Amino acid sequence: MAVTPATPASPAHPAGPVATVVGIGADGWPGLPDTARTALLAADAVLGGPRQLALLPAECAAERVPWPSPLRPAVPALLDRYAGRRLAVLASGDPMFYGIGRTLTEIAGPDAVHVLPHPSSLSYACARLGWPVEDTEVVTLVGRPADRLTAALHDGRRVLVLSAGADTPAEVAALLTARGFGPSRLTVLEQLGTEQESAYEGVAEVWPYAPGDPLNVIAVDCRRGPDALRLGAVPGLPDAAYDSDGQLTKRHVRAATLAALAPAPGELLWDIGGGSGSIAIEWMRTHPSCAAYTVEKDPVRAERIAGNASRLGVPTLHVVTGPAPAALAELPSPDAVFVGGGLTAPGLLDACWAALAPGGRLVANTVTLESEALLADWYRRHGGELVKLSVAHAVPVGGFTGWRQAMPVTQWSVTKTGVEDR
Repeated sequence: MAVTPATPASPAHPAGPVATVVGIGADGWPGLPDTARTALLAADAVLGGPRQLALLPAECAAERVPWPSPLRPAVPALLDRYAGRRLAVLASGDPMFYGIGRTLTEIAGPDAVHVLPHPSSLSYACARLGWPVEDTEVVTLVGRPADRLTAALHDGRRVLVLSAGADTPAEVAALLTARGFGPSRLTVLEQLGTEQESAYEGVAEVWPYAPGDPLNVIAVDCRRGPDALRLGAVPGLPDAAYDSDGQLTKRHVRAATLAALAPAPGELLWDIGGGSGSIAIEWMRTHPSCAAYTVEKDPVRAERIAGNASRLGVPTLHVVTGPAPAALAELPSPDAVFVGGGLTAPGLLDACWAALAPGGRLVANTVTLESEALLADWYRRHGGELVKLSVAHAVPVGGFTGWRQAMPVTQWSVTKTGVEDR
């Protein structure tokens, strides 16, 4: 579901910004340009993390206000508290790169925030490594599970990991090894931009280092092991990538289903009858901003879905345990819906159709005649595309080779137009 940040109808300070956001490096005050120093010296109050606030010299006489936790819910009250005063906010590096700048602009509006950026850790790291910034993928593990890194692992790619602390390098090395990327080379860069800057490197599967400085970033030169399962960047992962009890949308049908669902950045999917979670997982793998809720009534399968999601790099997949349509009542509105099971449950298709806004997509798969008849009726009423997908695999037949036909899948896909039923 695409999210547009809300902007207040009228800014608190029509004549100027609510706050000046100053990016600061690990080198502190000496590394700041005159414009940033002037803003901080003139401030009545400075908000920031304890580490950033400690970098200010005594000559900065402003009230120093550490961020509370959790941070985001507290921001509106803090802005109100210091309304009418000269407010500065300290942020590490570039405030608009995984920083507080995004939160402030989403809450107060871009015109209410004046940002003075500093080189980010990404810029520093790429400069030290000789890696082009535009060719380097970035994954942050600050406040996020390490499993997120899995989706970025492809042989030969370079990934920069924003570390959560001193233990993150060893955690990343262990994850790479578990995911078949043990030969990858890691470079840990500590205290970037300071006189204490240092770096050390090693191979993930034989990582020898104890925890070092908590202020670090990790560069990963990805190398897939010879026996690791190859996972591509498009839908249709090998069936062997999933832990399954057999309730799995198979590879070729899965690829066709994702093509019909047509995920786009920022969109939200409902995956109903999750089985092994493959549709929702591969929806989320298409872009980091894609989200999904998978609904599965069997608790064992629901737990299996969560495990598959973590192993395949999308640990933020929402798994809802319960029957549909009852379990759909509290879910946020979807951009697309996939129904892979329970089609004949009373009211299910009606609930899915009602939840979609015009432009939303619905895709349903079935292998039974009863559900096929239902889809044919909805196709007659709403249009779309009704297709039958057949896949056969070559298998030994005595000393020869023949075809073994999988059960054909009937698929209905439609985009809601807002026009009344025909």
